Amino acid sequence: MTRIIPLLLATSLLAGCAVGPNYHAPVANASAKAPFMGAQATGFAEAPAADQWWTMYGDPVLDALVRDALAANTDIRVAAARVEAARASLTGARAPILLPETTLTASANRQRISSIQTIPGQSRERWAYDGGLALSYEVDAFGRLRRGIEAAKGDAAAAQADEDAVRLAVVSDTVRAYLDAATSAEREKVAQETVDLLDRSIRITGARVDVGRSDRLDLIRVTALRDQQAATIPQLQADRQAALLRLATLTGRNPGDLPAALRGVIATPMLKQPIPVGDGAALLARRPDVRAAERRLAADTARIGVATADLFPRITLGASAGASALGGMDVTSSSASRWSLGPLVSWSIPNIVAARARIAAAKAESKASLAQFDGAVLVALEETERALSNLSSARQRADTLQRARDEALRASRISLARQREGQVDFLTVLDAQRTLAGAEADLVAARRANAFAEVDVFRALAGGWQTT
Repeated sequence: MTRIIPLLLATSLLAGCAVGPNYHAPVANASAKAPFMGAQATGFAEAPAADQWWTMYGDPVLDALVRDALAANTDIRVAAARVEAARASLTGARAPILLPETTLTASANRQRISSIQTIPGQSRERWAYDGGLALSYEVDAFGRLRRGIEAAKGDAAAAQADEDAVRLAVVSDTVRAYLDAATSAEREKVAQETVDLLDRSIRITGARVDVGRSDRLDLIRVTALRDQQAATIPQLQADRQAALLRLATLTGRNPGDLPAALRGVIATPMLKQPIPVGDGAALLARRPDVRAAERRLAADTARIGVATADLFPRITLGASAGASALGGMDVTSSSASRWSLGPLVSWSIPNIVAARARIAAAKAESKASLAQFDGAVLVALEETERALSNLSSARQRADTLQRARDEALRASRISLARQREGQVDFLTVLDAQRTLAGAEADLVAARRANAFAEVDVFRALAGGWQTT
């Protein structure tokens, strides 16, 4: 025992060491943390980005759909299961440090021994009994186990960030599908109103043809325009149905189980306040893909230590106790008992070339993870700036088309009034109505593009993954 104690003390001191590099999280440069260039336009605020950003639309139907998607979406369930698997792996990596390996044995054998090993007069056949308990505990002298735990922690955190990214994508896709359904319904409504307007023109023109005040060609022309507008309605209905089916999948429903309130949504929700965007520093802390890349870098850095530890011996503390008996001996007697206690140093002298190659491969993986992290940072900034720029352009386009639609409506009313007074011919009226129909369709399409651009901004800003 006096010889064992110094060795135990030496292994305890070694246990404080861990080979391989210690991880230090990379730091983004100052320009990456600055306010966004695209946020200088009107309609944005430098306040912290919203977590539950979809509530800014003030739409209870949309809020309910997002809650359903977060609770039942199949992609989220898959990602959550992968988080559970990563956490189980972490528990497995911690186990060798927390608890020793335990082996329990028991045996009873009928033996026949050689005659040359038998005392004259003694039976050559007998029973042999053995039982015992053995404990072994690896002293993490060079940090192999601790580096493995660090790697498992990084993998578990990366899996959690991946789940957050899936949650963000599901929320964004749900809002986008809802807006798609609403805008398709609004476009269908506008198209139907245009058809109704042209039907009225057909009735008026037909009456004028009957009394000889208009040519039949005028009636043919307005009827053709009416049919052109009516032909767009089935496609818009199909677009709306596709969006509704997409919503059903996102919220974990069968197509026929969507809430009835959704059928009554026929107007595009509009934001009633500026979008809070924060700055680059807050963005990098929020983006799940950036966090996942940083955690994978930490895990791969720890694996360099795992590979390096293979160059060093492994030290195991062992203890065992049991009993062995032959023939009619009492297995519980003191003479049958046995025990052992002591450390075991095992060193499988590695193939140095192969071991160094594994270390080099681990270092290369760490370099690749660092490059992926840097790329994730750049992508996050690029996507956000592009989304802000696209939304600013979409808003300007929608504003311009709103003015164009208002002018087209005014021109259509004036042309109808002047036609009744005989001041303009029917071609002028027809052209005004065609212009109004186009302006109405362009405006609704621009509102749709604007709504999608808003979702792209929110998705780039990475709000919504915090909601569990």
